[in-house]
Amino acid sequence: MAADYCDGTSHCDGTSPDTSPEPFAECVLCRKPTEYPESRKGVTLCPVCEWQEAQRTACSG
Repeated sequence: MAADYCDGTSHCDGTSPDTSPEPFAECVLCRKPTEYPESRKGVTLCPVCEWQEAQRTACSG
């Protein structure tokens, strides 16, 4: 049954399809790939650093 579900058109191995023709930008803090293309202007953060930055700015009072 799993073989029918994972017929090669889905990403059962946890990878996502490369829908962006452009490479992803790297995080300016930890240099990991972000969700944004390299052409995006401004500071690009990975999801972890973005979340930590939001926590830091929300509690600075």
